[in-house]
Amino acid sequence: MPEPLDHNTLRLTEQRHVWHPFTQMRDWESEDPLFIESGNGVKVRDLEGREYYDANSSLWVNLHGHRRPEIDRAISEQLARVAHTTLVGLTHRPAAALAERLAQLAPDGLTRVFFSDGGAEAVEIAVKMAYQYWLHRGEPQRSRFVALAGGYHGDTIGAVSVGGVPVFHELFRPLLFEAEFAPCPAHCKDTDEAAAGLEAILARHPGEIAGVILEPRIQAAAGMLVQPPGYLRRVRELCDRYDTLLIVDEIATGFGRTGRMFACDHEGIAPDLMCVAKSLTGGYLPLAATLATERIYGAFLGAYAERKTFFHGHSYTANPLACAAALASLEIFRTDQVLEHLPAKLELVREVLASLQELAHVGEVRQCGLMVGIELVREAGVPYNWADAMGIRVCRRARTLGLITRPLVNVVVFMPPLSSTHAELSEMLTIIREAIRLETEG
Repeated sequence: MPEPLDHNTLRLTEQRHVWHPFTQMRDWESEDPLFIESGNGVKVRDLEGREYYDANSSLWVNLHGHRRPEIDRAISEQLARVAHTTLVGLTHRPAAALAERLAQLAPDGLTRVFFSDGGAEAVEIAVKMAYQYWLHRGEPQRSRFVALAGGYHGDTIGAVSVGGVPVFHELFRPLLFEAEFAPCPAHCKDTDEAAAGLEAILARHPGEIAGVILEPRIQAAAGMLVQPPGYLRRVRELCDRYDTLLIVDEIATGFGRTGRMFACDHEGIAPDLMCVAKSLTGGYLPLAATLATERIYGAFLGAYAERKTFFHGHSYTANPLACAAALASLEIFRTDQVLEHLPAKLELVREVLASLQELAHVGEVRQCGLMVGIELVREAGVPYNWADAMGIRVCRRARTLGLITRPLVNVVVFMPPLSSTHAELSEMLTIIREAIRLETEG
């Protein structure tokens, strides 16, 4: 192996060659980038050995902390067998075992599992499945999709087509297929108004809607916008009434983030298609899945000559190492009683967050489980301008205090690993509070 580069050489090499996601690279080139060298538990360390709380779970993926022995061991044991083998024309034990486990955990009726590499692919698959399902049913006119204003489902063309965050999506509109956008539920006065906005679209296009796609309970990338109680159940009822498919995007909300295994569980609804990714492997390796009902799966069965096959796939579909990691992560939910310990943690976070409302430049604080958004305002009801970059500034300040997170414009995100202790949760929120105070009042 080549000799390790000194910090300055490494920094210059990185800045010459790496193009970062969601990053203005002109600004990046003037910074001293933070290199993460290692991690343990809920903390990561840089090249100099400084520790930082990982308060956004390495972009919402880490569940049980870094270097969990159980997941490390599962990957190592699988690596001793085979690192990768295709799922096209072959199969392997980790894929079969994981598909069975996901079907056991998922809402009722989701029995078929189609693996992919990331959240956007899982959404692309769900959209394509819904469209092709109606073709096989003899209803080719069902080609429209309904999504939510403020919704985010990934960055590939199909996922962007059903995305409703203008700053991310408007630039690409000429490349996209047409979708209808129902009102953002969090911006409606109540569940009735939000549901009425969706129903108006469904009624306007009878027999034309292939599916309704949404993030259940909370729209994460929109700024942690929490939906009013009962909205998800109303959407399920409307999809049944207008005979269309319900697609739920549990990429950010799945695997305990909202306090239940899946956000759908809060209102006891079962979708027709469900997308999962991010935390599926506990934050170790890329893996996603689209779960479907037997009704949808059955529409793709037929003679070879009928071409009903779902023509979609990825080279690394159901990578054995990723599947082994996912199985180990899901087993930790049982051994550590993760969901059972969450209510007390959520109450602690709720109590500490209440104190943040005392700060002059904190507007609404939104919480759904361990998904938290802290809105920064210039004054009551007046947001900071985009150019103020206040969310970025507060997060940079938090980094100097030993905590890493990222903002959604002027909303500071707090999404720690589920394994965080009460003391760790309190200390992380104390740092965020201090970073807000120093940056907005200093």
